[in-house]
Amino acid sequence: MKRGDLKKFRLPDQPGVYLFKKGRKILYIGKAASLRDRVRSYFSPDLAEGRGTHIVGMVAEATTLSHQKTDSVLEALILEANLIKKHRPQFNTDQKDNKSWNYVVITKEDFPRVLLVRGRELFQRWKKADIKYLFGPYPHGGQLKEALKVVRRIFPYRDKCIPCNEKKKSTKQNVRFTKPDMSDLRNRTCKPCFNRQIGLCPGVCSGEVDKTQYAETVRNIKDLFSGKFRGLKQRLAREMKAAAKLEDFEEAEKLRRQVSALEHIRDVSLIKNDIVSSGGGTRIEAYDVAHTSGRETVAVMTVVDGGEALKSAYRKFKIKTDKNDDVRALKEALSRRLGHSEWPLPKIVVVDGGKAQVRAAEKVLSEVGVMIPVVGVVKDEFHRPKGLIGEDRLTKANEKDILLANNEAHRFAITYHRQRRQKGTLPR
Repeated sequence: MKRGDLKKFRLPDQPGVYLFKKGRKILYIGKAASLRDRVRSYFSPDLAEGRGTHIVGMVAEATTLSHQKTDSVLEALILEANLIKKHRPQFNTDQKDNKSWNYVVITKEDFPRVLLVRGRELFQRWKKADIKYLFGPYPHGGQLKEALKVVRRIFPYRDKCIPCNEKKKSTKQNVRFTKPDMSDLRNRTCKPCFNRQIGLCPGVCSGEVDKTQYAETVRNIKDLFSGKFRGLKQRLAREMKAAAKLEDFEEAEKLRRQVSALEHIRDVSLIKNDIVSSGGGTRIEAYDVAHTSGRETVAVMTVVDGGEALKSAYRKFKIKTDKNDDVRALKEALSRRLGHSEWPLPKIVVVDGGKAQVRAAEKVLSEVGVMIPVVGVVKDEFHRPKGLIGEDRLTKANEKDILLANNEAHRFAITYHRQRRQKGTLPR
């Protein structure tokens, strides 16, 4: 296959899975944050250095290509693993033996643990009787680890903590030897683990959930890793409506957050790894604020896509909140932008400013379950860029586009602010 052949496949700038084929035979399966950019990277001159000569041979041998879009990189990662397990493509399985792959294990216990297990450990130390569900193999261990962090934010689960009922049994056994004051034991409650304190454990350790409640969490995680994203979302939405009808508003709100998170999964680490490996082609949104002593305050959004300014996607925001607070104005603009689900989400968000602006943008994004890398452009006294705040690999790979987007945002904000001044009574 040659680069010119890509035009006929019409690959979208969306997450998904791609399959290189020779006729009907599947040679290789991969996942991408952007199918278009990722597949293009296989035709770069330095492919052998980055991926190895066997991948160069695979591309030369391939005669066709197919793809399947997903709603998120997490879904693509899970779909990729399920397809590799089903088809065992030559150029995937030749790279590693079974012991080098990674797996997700859900244990067979009253309160099952969710664990990432290396193939070598799985085959040598684990018994089938101890495993309730097994998912994999996954070719990307680091990304699977990050994926589990995403899943745990949506469906908090147990990994290492001891269930409250087991703690009580252990305490009773110790009484025979230490003989502490019995009234103190009766009044003692199970202490929550660290993960419970930060919201990553549902309270198995502290006795806040019973086996039936926790079984629902396990079911959700099982459906997710089985690739049943659509069915999972639909079921949670039905449960949310049922809870609201019964006026169990706390449960309905929890389910609403889970549905929203599943619909807006954009994880920083999953996306940035794919952006770097595919060599850019990346949609970037930049934001800037302009005003004169808090008067006629405006904010703007500019877009750079594939290294070019996409002016048709630029947007203006007349700020309604505290007009002399740049950070608050940025938060308002970004919040209003996220209300437009019809606008495609970027791979990187760029803000004009330092750590305060970066933290503000990250907070707005996380509140709606959108995890996109944020880069801050720090300026000198002459308002010239002097540094970037953000993950090193990401900023280095996209520095030119980041600075272009930021420069466009500054220009567009000043232009819009001047237009507002001319229409109002504010002197120039």
